[in-house]
Amino acid sequence: MDLEFNKREDINKLKYSDIKKTLAKIKLGGGEKSLQKQRDQGKMTVRERLEYLFDKNSESIEIGAFAGYEMYEEQGGCPAGGVVVMIGYVSGRQCIVVANDATVKAGAWFPITGKKNLRAQEIAMENRLPIIYLVDSAGVFLPLQDEIFPDKEMFGRIFRNNAKMSSSGIVQISAIMGSCVAGGAYLPIMSDEAMIVDKTGSIFLAGSYLVKAAIGESIDNEALGGATMHSSISGVVDYKAKDDKDALDRIKNIMKSLGGFDKAGFDRIESAPPKENPDNIFGIMPAIRSEQYDTLEIIKCLVDNSEYEEYKPDYGKSIICCTARVDGWSVGIVANQRKLVKSGKGEMQFGGVIYSDSADKATRFIANCNQRKIPLVFLQDVTGFMVGSKSEQGGIIKDGAKMVNAVANSVVPKFTIITGNSYGAGNYAMCGKAYDPRLIVAWPWAELAVMGGSQAGKVLLQIQESALKKQGKEITDEDRKELLDRILKDYTRQTQPTYAAARLWTDAIINPVDTRKWISMGIEAANHSPITEKFNLGVIQV
Repeated sequence: MDLEFNKREDINKLKYSDIKKTLAKIKLGGGEKSLQKQRDQGKMTVRERLEYLFDKNSESIEIGAFAGYEMYEEQGGCPAGGVVVMIGYVSGRQCIVVANDATVKAGAWFPITGKKNLRAQEIAMENRLPIIYLVDSAGVFLPLQDEIFPDKEMFGRIFRNNAKMSSSGIVQISAIMGSCVAGGAYLPIMSDEAMIVDKTGSIFLAGSYLVKAAIGESIDNEALGGATMHSSISGVVDYKAKDDKDALDRIKNIMKSLGGFDKAGFDRIESAPPKENPDNIFGIMPAIRSEQYDTLEIIKCLVDNSEYEEYKPDYGKSIICCTARVDGWSVGIVANQRKLVKSGKGEMQFGGVIYSDSADKATRFIANCNQRKIPLVFLQDVTGFMVGSKSEQGGIIKDGAKMVNAVANSVVPKFTIITGNSYGAGNYAMCGKAYDPRLIVAWPWAELAVMGGSQAGKVLLQIQESALKKQGKEITDEDRKELLDRILKDYTRQTQPTYAAARLWTDAIINPVDTRKWISMGIEAANHSPITEKFNLGVIQV
C-alpha cells in the first residue's frame, strides 16, 4: 500500500467514524433519562424489544436510522423519526419490524414518522415480507398535524396499506406495548393478529380526558381501553400478554407457525468472500469527490472471489457492466467508471460522466439481466450526462432516455449503492430513489445534489449578483467572495449523506464493508415475491 492510499484510508475512516458517533446519539432516542423512565414503568426500551425479538446471532439491517436528523430542532428533535425499522429474522423467518420509540415525544408521529412507516410498508409489500408492528405511540404530533394528516402519502395511507397487505396475503402482526390512540388504533386492529400488554398497553379512539370533554363520561384509561377490557369484553385484541417479553415470545411462536412461500427463484450458490479485502475500499476511494479511481478495484472488494464477467468491456467505457456473485447470489452490476478512459473512437472520456455509448451499453445490459432474471446492483458515482454541442448532436438525450426507460421498466429487483457522487440526471439513470430500488444506501462520503458544489455555487452566485445589480447595488470582489462562501456553505450542507438520509432519500448510511450484507439480505427479501410482469422498454427513440 502506498502513502496516498494510507492518507485516503485515514480521511475516509474519519468520515465513517463521524457517522458512527452521530448514529450512536440517535440510538439513544429521547436520552438516557427517558430510557430509564421507560424501564421503571416495567417496559423494555424499543431497541431492547428488537434485540429480544430477533434471533440471537442473526443478521439485521436498520432502515431510516437518520430519519428526521436536524429537521425538527424547534420541536426538540425527533431522533430516528421516533420509530425504529429493521429487517431481520424471527424464528428463522425474514421479516420487517416497525417499533415506536416512546422516549421520543411519547412516540408521537411527526411528518417524517409517517414517511418512514410508509417506507417500511412499501418494503413489505414489494417483497411480500411479513411485517411486525410494536406499537407504543401517543398519536399524531399535533403542532405539525397539517403536515401529516390529510394528504395521500400521509398518516391515513398507512391503514390503506394495512388493508391492501391483508387482501394480498402479507402477514401482519401487532403488539400494543404502550399507548395506541385515535386513528393510530386502526393499525394493530387491521393486522392479522393483535395482542396487548397488561397494565402498560392501552388502545382507544379517544382517551379519558377527551371522552370527558366530548360526552361528559368519567372513566379511567384502563377501564376505557386497557388489556383486560379489550381481551375479554370488546374482543378487539386476540391475546393479553403479562409483560413485554411475553408479547414478544408470542410473536416468535406465531412466526414459527407460518407456512412456506412462493419464491422468485433468484440463483444462489455457496457464498465465498472476496479475495480483495473489503476494508481496502477506504483507501481506494479518493478523499476529494472530484478525484479519479478505478471502479473495478471497488467491485473486486464486493463480489465473491473478486471475480466478475464484464459485458462489452471495450465499448461505452464510462459505465462498467458485469455479472458476478454477492454472498452467493447472482447479480448484474451497473457501475460508473471513475477513471479517465479512452473511447473506441480514441477520445478521452471523463470519469463519472455518462456518454451516449455507455448509456446504450447499460440499456442492453439491463435488458439482458431482466431476460435472465438476475437482480441488478447500481454503484453510483456519477456527475451526470455529457454536455456540449458534440454530445447533443450525437443524441445524448435520446440515449440517456433509453437508459432511464430501461431502469424504470426493469422488473427484476434493483439495489442502489451511492458510493460517491449522485448528481442530476445521473441519479435517475443510475436508479435513484425515484426509480424504486428495493433498497438504496449511501457510503459515508456520498454527495447527492442536482450538480456539484463548485458548479452550483457559480450558477447561484450569478443569479444573486444579477438580482443585486437590478437593485442598483455595486458588487465588489470582496462582496462576491463573501456571497460565494455563504452559498457554498449552505449548498454543501444539503449535499451531505446525513441530509439525504434524514429525508429518507436513502435508507441508510452504511459502512462500505457491510455492502455485501445489504445486497444479500435485500435479494433474500425480494426472493419472497415472484416476478409477475414482463420487461418491456415501451416506446423509445432508436
